[in-house]
Amino acid sequence: MKKIHTDGILLDIDGTLWDSRALVAEGWNRALKLFGIQKEPLTAEIMKPLFGKTMDIIAQELFADVPKDKLIPLYSECFRQEALVLKENTKDLTYDGVIRTIKNLSRNYKIFIVSNCQSGYIELLLEKTKLAPYINDFECYGNTDKGKAFNIRLLADRNKLKAPVYVGDTQGDYEATNEAGVPFIWASYGFGHPEKYIGKINKFSQLEDIVE
Repeated sequence: MKKIHTDGILLDIDGTLWDSRALVAEGWNRALKLFGIQKEPLTAEIMKPLFGKTMDIIAQELFADVPKDKLIPLYSECFRQEALVLKENTKDLTYDGVIRTIKNLSRNYKIFIVSNCQSGYIELLLEKTKLAPYINDFECYGNTDKGKAFNIRLLADRNKLKAPVYVGDTQGDYEATNEAGVPFIWASYGFGHPEKYIGKINKFSQLEDIVE
């Protein structure tokens, strides 16, 4: 595969770095129970197509039948319970080779994270994986109230990157990179099947082989 030149690697989280679907579903089910909302229990498979979308879109798709006055408090509780479950977890949620590869890549490249997640989620990932020393900067929807395309461009400009690349797994990731004017590398082991990409990795460690 042709090498992709870059001075900064921007990473998605869910479906690219780790798979937290089952634990997120568990946390959200706890919140639904606390609110007395009778609903089919959420599962990893139900969460799969929602991951990568902004929080407002997820709310519309999952909780369309919840009264508006309960929606914001429910959503806040979902995130609170999600964080508790993830903090309690002792299993490694990262895909094979993620931690080792990021450490290796950080010797020669600046590494970043951009996600449509809520504030605190990236920090939690960094805490659980102990990857904070290897990540130069990060941004998310919860911080800016903006989608991934805006945050990719914001982070690239903030760090004066001339040739950034973004690694993600979904069509939404591709569309965001296209809007931001940043080349897209597809993590094919993740949750989606984007229509276009300039590079493809079947496991995270292959990232070392295709960037230069």
